Amino acid sequence: MTTVEFSGLIFLSSLAAGLLGALTGLGGGVVIVPVLTLLFHVDIRYAIGASLVSVIATSSGAAAAYVREGYSNVRIGMFLEIATTLGAVLGAWLTTRVPTNAIGFIFALVLLYSALASWRKKESRTAELRPNKLAERLRLCGSFPSAEGKQPYIAQRVPTGFGLMFGAGTLSGLLGIGSGAVKVVAMDQAMGLPFKVSTTTSNFMIGVTAAASAGIYLSRGYIAPELAMPVMLGVLAGSLIGAKILVHARVNTLRLLFALVIVALGVEMLLNSIAGRL
Repeated sequence: MTTVEFSGLIFLSSLAAGLLGALTGLGGGVVIVPVLTLLFHVDIRYAIGASLVSVIATSSGAAAAYVREGYSNVRIGMFLEIATTLGAVLGAWLTTRVPTNAIGFIFALVLLYSALASWRKKESRTAELRPNKLAERLRLCGSFPSAEGKQPYIAQRVPTGFGLMFGAGTLSGLLGIGSGAVKVVAMDQAMGLPFKVSTTTSNFMIGVTAAASAGIYLSRGYIAPELAMPVMLGVLAGSLIGAKILVHARVNTLRLLFALVIVALGVEMLLNSIAGRL
């Protein structure tokens, strides 16, 4: 396989990853890392480095569209970024101290849990309007457009969500996934935010989280430009397409897509980690 063919295949795979990442709030990295390691046999640390670059591109591409459409909640996102950024620095520091098979095993468990937690609770979150003194004090509320007009919401269980976001940031630095999967679960399940608000706010947040750990990967030589470039371009193009589709997509369809894809990837990563092939 020539370099051009290899780059082309990487680009097409990244395009699909970016599309899925934009639709589900995963950020693309949760798909591209397993693809690079399992299909293209890239060392997992270099795959994580390329993924972090693509995550930054995804956030820049899709997040602007979501903010313009009125789905992302910038105030909630910036508040939770305090926790995720601190966690990302910790995760990146742990990278050279954790074996690659262990990283793959942790990655697989995160994927499987995220799929289960996302699909387990299907009811609409648009009616989550119970008073919450801390959320009201921090103004962690808003509304988003729907077929019935503007739907208001207010965050619940703020300390729990903040703690989960620190864990999400740690996973981002360690796994290079932008921690979108965990962020969506934390906002949707723990904080009671509507699913579309959770996915779009996750896309807004992941770039900052990834940037906090990408610098550490770069300093250690784990970001290869010849790999990161087609990954970044593909994920960015896919995220822009996904941003257009999300506005008209059904929530249950997004949940099913989210669950099926990451279960398949999680099982594959788990088997390869146990077999010592990572």
